[in-house]
Amino acid sequence: MSSGRHMHYSPTLGAGASHISMRSSIASSLEHDKYLAELLAERQKLAPFMQVLPTCSRLLNQALTHTSLGWNGAPGGAAVPVIKKTLKIEVPVDKYPSFNFVGRILGPRGNSLKRVEQSTGCRVMIRGRGSIKDTAKEEKMRDKPGYEHLNEPLHILVEAELPASVVETHLKYAREILQEFLKPPVDETMDAMKKAQLRELAILNGTLREDSPGLLTGATTPFNNPGMKRPKHGSS
Repeated sequence: MSSGRHMHYSPTLGAGASHISMRSSIASSLEHDKYLAELLAERQKLAPFMQVLPTCSRLLNQALTHTSLGWNGAPGGAAVPVIKKTLKIEVPVDKYPSFNFVGRILGPRGNSLKRVEQSTGCRVMIRGRGSIKDTAKEEKMRDKPGYEHLNEPLHILVEAELPASVVETHLKYAREILQEFLKPPVDETMDAMKKAQLRELAILNGTLREDSPGLLTGATTPFNNPGMKRPKHGSS
């Protein structure tokens, strides 16, 4: 049985609900942007410690990616485009012709390069003349399909295949880290990164000697191996 009454839409009620929804959306957006800014700031602070805190760096990177997509993925379930971008970083071999940039970037058994990839979510490739350790093999491979890059000066290619909203951020972070590898020290005896890599290599080879001054100097630098002991107080 019908009572003859009909439920009418109230423009005032509809507008109020719309305004509430809008305010809630704005508040959520502001909270999201604040959290994203905090993550970016923390990643900036963590950059110098990437070598000793690779897991923290990787988790922070993942959080940045998820946050950039929104709290629960793309708004309204819309598809977020994933794009591929490549960044080229020139290696200053002309300025420092005798410096071993390839070895510095790779690190012990390639671990330094792997940490950069894990921390940034990017693929890192060393390309150009001098990128192959065996010079005879490099000459043999030159001009072959896929090895055309051997005719170019030594450089680093950074490739990121990520959501469009975060790909530039990841590439920028990778550039910042890699540029630290491309700064030869004025005094090699004070090269903290090299000492950390030598120590890591000794640990991997099982030849580490704690009384070796060449590996212990600069022990408190941010690039040291995470397994290194803290220096004793009062030591000379």
